[in-house]
Order: sequence, then C-alpha cells, then structure tokens
Amino acid sequence: MELNGVYFYTATILDWIPLLRQDKFKLIELNSLIYLVKKEKINVYGFVITPNHLHLIWSSLDMNGKEKPHASFMKFTGHQFLEELRNTDDQLLARFKSEINNRNYQFWQRNSLPIKILDQKILEQKLDYIHNNPLQKH
Repeated sequence: MELNGVYFYTATILDWIPLLRQDKFKLIELNSLIYLVKKEKINVYGFVITPNHLHLIWSSLDMNGKEKPHASFMKFTGHQFLEELRNTDDQLLARFKSEINNRNYQFWQRNSLPIKILDQKILEQKLDYIHNNPLQKH
C-alpha cells in the first residue's frame, strides 16, 4: 500500500476462525487503529469487524518507524492476540500454531487484500459494502 492512497482493505483471521467474535479481540483492533490515528499515521474512513475478518477504508499518512502503518497494525494485533490467548485460552491458541520457520503462531492470513480507491463512486460502493456486510448471511 502506498502512503497517502485511500484503500479498501480486507484482513482475514487464519482459516476463518471466528476469533473476533469476542469483544476483547475487537478492542485490540480498535485500540490499534485509535493509536495509529492519534499518532497521525493513518486516517480511517470506515470499517467493519466481523467474527473472522475486517474491512477498512483507510489511508496511510506516514511510516510508523520503519514499517508502513498497515504492517504495524497486523503485527501489533497479532502480538496482542497471542498475549491474550496465552493468558486465557490455550486450546484456541493451539489452533494458530504455525509451522512457518520464523514464527510460532500466525493469526492473520497472508493474503490481506488492499484495493486502491480511485474515485468517489468506488469509495461509496465500498462504504455501502462495509455498512451492509454484517447484515448478510455468511
């Protein structure tokens, strides 16, 4: 994702596990977004959190240290999910055990999907999709 571009972004929990059904995991995501907004790293124009994925319309304004803000968001939330599950739910944590060499656990699927929003029509279409997404049968 390029800095200053507006994107429709989808991030999915590994294997569509409904981790985000619990409010404590939604709060981890919200607090991360709030932090990045307050640090003037992102703008958020719309979002929805479902039990197993989230959609955002956002723009990255500035690097967060050496990382782009979306990478910081994914990394931070993953670390917070790990910490919470270590303290509360070993059984659920085991579902996120990873065989990848450089990590023990993986919470987010690797194929997060950023779609650059090029005009007002696409922005409105994606915003309508976000607003209606929780109402659809899945």
